[in-house]
Amino acid sequence: MRVILFGATGMVGQGALRECLLDDRVEAVLVVGRTPLGTSDPKLTEVVAEDLFAIEPITGYDACLFCLGTSSVGVKPEEYERITYQLTLSVARKLPADTTFVYVSGAGTDSTERGRVRWARVKGATENALAKLPLKAYSVRPGYIQPMGGVTSKTTLYRTLYRVAMPLYPALRRLFPRFVTTNREIGLAMLEVAENGYQKPILENTDLVTAAARRARPAGS
Repeated sequence: MRVILFGATGMVGQGALRECLLDDRVEAVLVVGRTPLGTSDPKLTEVVAEDLFAIEPITGYDACLFCLGTSSVGVKPEEYERITYQLTLSVARKLPADTTFVYVSGAGTDSTERGRVRWARVKGATENALAKLPLKAYSVRPGYIQPMGGVTSKTTLYRTLYRVAMPLYPALRRLFPRFVTTNREIGLAMLEVAENGYQKPILENTDLVTAAARRARPAGS
């Protein structure tokens, strides 16, 4: 499988990239972003683009893992919509039909687009628009994500919260299994969906854990 990855410098994207590079079933990874990764791997190709809206159509890949996004905290509504909705659709429309597109959404996303929470409406509109494109579109909705493997969030507030929560993670996982996952599990789940699909187009947190467990099994088992 040949994979395109957007958002590889973010917390979820770092986890997805790690799993791509470790997975023997992934032949090649094309990372597209605004910031250089500062890393190398035999199957990694990197494209640094100042304006992601202006990238050329991409061909020759089986799936796109779209982890790029921004927190709604402290971001103007129009800028949040530009990054979350407009950029996602701009990239998706530049991929060949039948490409598997796996979009990182979030728990609480409003599929009706009529709720009171702006970020949830924008995410819902993005999911709905992707579903209308000639792609094999899936949206993943993680809840609380515990970063693993030295990965950190780029948002200062979130970094602080994750440091505080790390010792509590085992207890949180036991108490709230429907709402807690890790960046590694999301990466595994996205790869599983990209290669083998899933029984429904929107994966909630429990679905992510299920898909991740399938991917983590040795090939052929």
